[in-house]
Amino acid sequence: MKKKALVATLAGLCMVVGATGCAGVRTGEMVHNENTVYEWRMVHEEYTNDMQDVYCKEFAELLHEKSDGRINLQIYQVGQIGNALQGCEILQNGGVEFAMISPGNTGTVVPENQLFSLHFLFPQDMDKTQKVLKESVALNEMLAEKYLEKNIMPLSFWTEGAMQWTANKPLTSPEDFEGLKFRTMQSPMILAAYEAYGANPTPMSYTEVYSGLQLNMIEGQENPISAIHTSKFHEVQDYLIEANSNLYITATCVNPDFFNSLPEDIQQIILDTAEEMIPRSFEIQKEINGAALGKIQAESDIEVIQLTDEQRAAFEEKAIAGYEVYEQVVGPEGKEILDTLRAEIEAIEAE
Repeated sequence: MKKKALVATLAGLCMVVGATGCAGVRTGEMVHNENTVYEWRMVHEEYTNDMQDVYCKEFAELLHEKSDGRINLQIYQVGQIGNALQGCEILQNGGVEFAMISPGNTGTVVPENQLFSLHFLFPQDMDKTQKVLKESVALNEMLAEKYLEKNIMPLSFWTEGAMQWTANKPLTSPEDFEGLKFRTMQSPMILAAYEAYGANPTPMSYTEVYSGLQLNMIEGQENPISAIHTSKFHEVQDYLIEANSNLYITATCVNPDFFNSLPEDIQQIILDTAEEMIPRSFEIQKEINGAALGKIQAESDIEVIQLTDEQRAAFEEKAIAGYEVYEQVVGPEGKEILDTLRAEIEAIEAE
């Protein structure tokens, strides 16, 4: 699918630097030619050498290479230009050209993207998940249109890996969650799932989770393996449960006003780069998550538990509560997106 075919004609313009080197020249006022040099910015939601940081740096290198050195993309990690939600707002307003946008941080901006927070939606087979994210009409057309309505253009959806649980006791059945103070992101769908398991889901700033676990203000949390290691949650937890409850999905996005203002050849370089990074993103998450698990086990005595198919089925049955909340929040159009996605996943699972 040609992403640019979905872009609405919007009024704003984005700032780049021309071949003259004069900063602050608006794209619409530039004369584009084979010598034009572009200076762009990209914000992400993580820290140096975290998954999004690695991805963004490789994305920048590929843009530079494909443009024969004409495109320079400066990367800013979280906190350098605001937090995750502020990064999204800055992209919408044209303050930066590119941003990584994750549903857990932007559910209030694009409510329909909260389908990524639903438990046990995507295939366990990561190759099949990659195919879903790349080929899905529900995501790349229907959901992408919802982003465009908010002045955000998704170039690709990709995953940082499955969400895993940590706690100070084994969590192998919904009964084990009874009354557990479990930290989650502020998503109605996530909260509904853990409430259905019997937990006491507790939204908390990510920067406070380590101390919260250490002081027993919370008793467990969910995150991809790499984040668990980076934030050292394994130091203050006894069990790591490989639940694969849902995927941490993020999106590589561009400001559509800016994108529409570019020459077609430069637009195509952006689209081709995003396309080429899709399989690479899965390699990055596999490399980083795999290395993180080994480091966690080497650095702590934490016990790693893998849920059986039977154990997962018990959680999956309870998790349907989150789907009901999603449909209430997003209405008929959002439900149609989810229904279409579930049908696509079922077809790919059957292949």
